[in-house]
Amino acid sequence: MTETPDTFDEDTIETARKVFAGPIAFLKSAPALQHLPGADAPEVAFAGRSNVGKSSLLNALTNRNGLARTSNTPGRTQELNFFDVGQPLAFRLVDMPGYGFAKAPKDVVKKWRFLVNDYLRGRDVLKRTLVLVDARHGLKDVDREIMEMLDKAAVSYRLVLTKADKIKPTELADVAARTAAEARTRPAAHPDIIATSSETGLGIAELRAAVIEAIG
Repeated sequence: MTETPDTFDEDTIETARKVFAGPIAFLKSAPALQHLPGADAPEVAFAGRSNVGKSSLLNALTNRNGLARTSNTPGRTQELNFFDVGQPLAFRLVDMPGYGFAKAPKDVVKKWRFLVNDYLRGRDVLKRTLVLVDARHGLKDVDREIMEMLDKAAVSYRLVLTKADKIKPTELADVAARTAAEARTRPAAHPDIIATSSETGLGIAELRAAVIEAIG
């Protein structure tokens, strides 16, 4: 199995590169549903464990070192963070709060669950959620919990391996195969996964193309 199963043609890759080379800006943080921006553009959300490398991947995806850091000031870590792509606005990226934080107070975890669940179930413009999985560890129970939530909400999602440069190619091929096999058993999951590295750039071009493909 290849590390990036999807094969996007050169035109699609180039179109996606140009889109992500254009204007991208932090819009707002939403601590509750009433603070969400207007549903006036397609959205692609990023979900993952709190240490999965989500901010680094978002910065690599947009080729902007400090973009995701804009929303990571203290007190905002449990909010939905929205980024406008394109001018005029083409779509939005949504940085969801990290999950699996064992040391967080129970009320914080409960608030996160309600916010994320309500957003996933009720956001009509959400086209796809990208569920980030640390390639060094593969799928964990906390990942499967978010997958269950997405399956029940009938929200299309895709598994994306992060930190793929941190393991040997043979190990990466193995975890990619196992992750893809599990994805194919899930009703709302895209059957193919993408292995990425924010440090080496592996899979970033394909991930950009996958975002463009998701918004249609």
